[in-house]
Amino acid sequence: MPQTSKIVRRCHWAGGDPKMVAYHDQEWGRPVHDDRTLFEFLILEGAQAGLSWATILSKREAYRRAFAGFDPKKVARFDAARIKRLMADAGIVRNRLKIEGTVRNARAFLSLQREHGSFDAWLWRFVGGKPIVRRNRRNVDNPSTTPESDELSKALKKAGFTFVGSTICYAFMQAVGMADDHIATCDFKGSRRPRSRRAYRGG
Repeated sequence: MPQTSKIVRRCHWAGGDPKMVAYHDQEWGRPVHDDRTLFEFLILEGAQAGLSWATILSKREAYRRAFAGFDPKKVARFDAARIKRLMADAGIVRNRLKIEGTVRNARAFLSLQREHGSFDAWLWRFVGGKPIVRRNRRNVDNPSTTPESDELSKALKKAGFTFVGSTICYAFMQAVGMADDHIATCDFKGSRRPRSRRAYRGG
């Protein structure tokens, strides 16, 4: 008898794009407690505003090169000349407000780190230290904002961040595992193993 391969079931949004599939399988909904990875996702989610996540994933490695591996200490020191060079970098989204916002967010990020010991310690209190889990039948049934993302958005804005509206914040929460919204039939639901900083390599 010929062997039959098991059909892998995923959330519908992963589609067939290899980068999207890898991101879904290896990262989305898995808890992150590394500050630099949290900073990376906060910036990438803000960059996505008005665009698709597939577009941002395709530019992820270029973003890592452009923004010093998402080291907030280095990004916080970017000056006008560095921003001008980034505006000429075709590998990233060349939006001045988003680029300048990344520098501003790095400085605000460092401020929260100094105040709370780590950004992670400050961030995860918004969900009581553990992921909010939903198991809807379809991804479209998941919320785009929640009371938690509303509160996080307000707190980030108060701390000086930009591009952190509630919708962006909820997408960020899903990305870093504060919200686990894999659908009920997804084979990748329920992963609780924290990710390493370079879990996703893209390609």
